[in-house]
Amino acid sequence: MKILASATTVTTISPVNTKLFYVTTAQTDGGGTLTIDAADFFLDDGSAATTLPALESSNSYYQVYINGLLQMEGLLTYTPGATGVGSVAVDVPIGGSILTGTPVIVEVVNFTPASSTTVTT
Repeated sequence: MKILASATTVTTISPVNTKLFYVTTAQTDGGGTLTIDAADFFLDDGSAATTLPALESSNSYYQVYINGLLQMEGLLTYTPGATGVGSVAVDVPIGGSILTGTPVIVEVVNFTPASSTTVTT
């Protein structure tokens, strides 16, 4: 006996995009590390950030822009969490520097996939 059935699957992916902003308060020279605590960022609406969002396993990414330029992943360390735990660290290559007053933007995108299947006979 062979069972005959058909099914339809609908998959939705809902992104949650968080943008965090910071303006440097001191110069960071090449060979140094600029570390920004979660509480030093502010959000899209201008309010203070209190935490850096967790990254969903296999369903997320983050990007860091300094002075409008996307930074290489190998120079960055993203640590989610609240003030004192959450931070973004940028290793500044030798020969470069990040000047006082430079904007730093961090974008965190988490995806929440969901599927539903309807079986019809």
